Amino acid sequence: MNTSTGNQYPKLHNAMWPGLVGKGSPGGEPPIDLETMLNLTAAAEVNGVRFDGVDIFLFDPHINIDISEDGLRKVAELIAGKGLVVGSVVAPIWGPTGGGSAMGSEQDRKNFVQQVRKGCRIAARLRELGVRPNGVVRIDSAASPSEWAKDPVASTKLIAQTFAEACIVAEGFGERLAAEGEICWGGMHSWRAMVDLLEKVGRPQTIGFQADMAHTLLYTLGYNAPGDNILPENFQWNDPAKFQDALRTLTKVLRPWTIDFHVAQNDATVKGSGSHDKTGHHCLPKDPNGKLNIAQDAGHWLRDEKGQLTKAFRHICWDGCMFANDVMLKQQTWNDILAAMIAVRNAHGWSEGAPAVQPAAAAVRVSSKPARKANPVAAKRNRTPAPKPAARKAVKPTPKPAKKTAPKKASKLAGKKPAKAAKSVVKKVGKKPVAPKTAKPAPRKKIAAPRR
Repeated sequence: MNTSTGNQYPKLHNAMWPGLVGKGSPGGEPPIDLETMLNLTAAAEVNGVRFDGVDIFLFDPHINIDISEDGLRKVAELIAGKGLVVGSVVAPIWGPTGGGSAMGSEQDRKNFVQQVRKGCRIAARLRELGVRPNGVVRIDSAASPSEWAKDPVASTKLIAQTFAEACIVAEGFGERLAAEGEICWGGMHSWRAMVDLLEKVGRPQTIGFQADMAHTLLYTLGYNAPGDNILPENFQWNDPAKFQDALRTLTKVLRPWTIDFHVAQNDATVKGSGSHDKTGHHCLPKDPNGKLNIAQDAGHWLRDEKGQLTKAFRHICWDGCMFANDVMLKQQTWNDILAAMIAVRNAHGWSEGAPAVQPAAAAVRVSSKPARKANPVAAKRNRTPAPKPAARKAVKPTPKPAKKTAPKKASKLAGKKPAKAAKSVVKKVGKKPVAPKTAKPAPRKKIAAPRR
């Protein structure tokens, strides 16, 4: 029996980076190559419905950030040959991968922006090749909460400056940036810090928020920022109404900034693997310890406070980092994940025009047009592949997000002023302060997809 409602949007994508993140370093399993991840994605099927595309990580051994034109064309042909398209791409902006901390030295910040430039080049070229209809370039601060906490005001100012420079680069390629909300990134480790940073960047037409259901659940708990918790300490998960209220509080502030979205499950714990810092624990969709009702709770991000669809992005992506390889290599894993994605689209999707027919592998063609240089004019033409209403909303000079997420309004939701958030990065046990769990990143001996 086909349980699909026939909604065409948002398109359903699968992330390729779970084959890399936390893999290939001491203590981690070996990476899973790109073609294997693509094959598992393309083979997934639930009642005739399949994945529409993939989001990718610009990192070896999947895709080198300095990939040649010929190499990139081959990648585009490989993905198109599976009947898939590309959506969002992740730029490797961390120090071990050639980037640097967004709040680090002048050279670190230059390296950060340079990696964004390379990521935008690949993203734009994939669009020109005809295999990338929509999506963003995702970034983070590449800094730890403990480093940020040494001087929160100065740290946030530096990150904002670096992000603003990256925005100028992205605009030249007609791209948008999405800042990934995870508790392991300094200046982005709490919902209040995240909003404060985005507002200080001051370029809402170019940079927004990438929400992941697993990571943002930990925002409600204040895991690395106890003063910013929305749920009470030691919340026992036996009060679903209170949890729903917390999600409403969280999404009211962050939803207006959200331009990229990950469907995920979480059991309210953290997990790390290999060289990846501890962060939100992704669970399988059927995990009995999962705290999220995936289809229901996705609605907090996909619908506004009045229950109307925002249609702020054209695709959604499953993220399941750091699953064991034996789990990831089972086809049933991806069928179950696809079923969860379909449930989200059934509940919060929409259609446009004639009913959609999923393309056969040969239907996606790679353009033979040569690459174009970055052009500021292209930004105006290609910035947002969404329909005109969504595009106009995204490029307003003084958009609603900035107004809705003013620091004073955001601070009222947690009962504290933003200035006090700096003190919240240190947990207190008795009388002695104890650094948060992610304050001491795991040592790295090899470059192995350290973070994402």
